[in-house]
Order: sequence, then C-alpha cells, then structure tokens
Amino acid sequence: MTETHATTTPGAPVFPPGRYGRRRDPGRRRPWLTGALLAVALAFSGLVTFRLYQQYGDPTYDAQVITYTDITDTQVVVEFQVTVPPGGSAVCLLRARDVAGAEVSREEVTVTAPGDERSITTRHRLATSAEPFIGEVVRCRPPA
Repeated sequence: MTETHATTTPGAPVFPPGRYGRRRDPGRRRPWLTGALLAVALAFSGLVTFRLYQQYGDPTYDAQVITYTDITDTQVVVEFQVTVPPGGSAVCLLRARDVAGAEVSREEVTVTAPGDERSITTRHRLATSAEPFIGEVVRCRPPA
C-alpha cells in the first residue's frame, strides 16, 4: 500500500514528462514597450488638454448670466456679466433654447470695457424663431 501525503513540498509543481506539453520558460519583460505606450498616452492626453483649454478654458474672459427676462414668443433679453482684461473687450456667444432644449437663437455680441474696468454688465435682446425657455452665454473669447 502506498502512502499519500497531504502536503506537498514547497517549490514548483512536478508534472509527469510529456503529459501536458512543453512548459514555457518565463517570458521576457519588455519595459521599453510599456514606456513607449505610456509616453504615447501622455502625449495624447496633453494634446487633448491643450485643445480643450484653448476652446473653453481662458479664465480671463469669464461670463455669468445674471438674469434672462422679457420672454415672449419671439425674444428673450439676457443680462450677463463678463470679466475681461482691464480696458479690453470680448466677443460672447449667446443662445436661447426652448423647453425641449433645441436652440432657437444664437448670436455673437461684442462687449467693450469702458476705461480700466474689468467687469462689464450687459443686456442683449435675442430674437428667436420659437418661444424660448432659457437664455444663456455659451462662452466669451478675445476679439479676433
């Protein structure tokens, strides 16, 4: 009668030769491949970040809607405040949307700061193609 041990010896398991095919040696690590993929991912994310900052992120031209009033079937009056460099100006994109969220008006408005002021409060009437629900400032940018 043979004795079966409940514990195995530490180390790699021993398989009968030829039964499970050829065992592979531990593969070579490729640190250069990991580094190259990491560099490509960082470059791509940096490019995306730069593009989004150009499009949305200039804090010098910050706009806030104060109120939107006088809503009729054909218009909305948007009052907004823009922060610009001292004595500068900005081009702001305004839009109005209906209850469903569809855009019913879009217009660019140039705003100029008098003197050395940095903050400009402006009222602008947007003519709409349908009854608006909300008036908003999409973004402001430096004039071209």
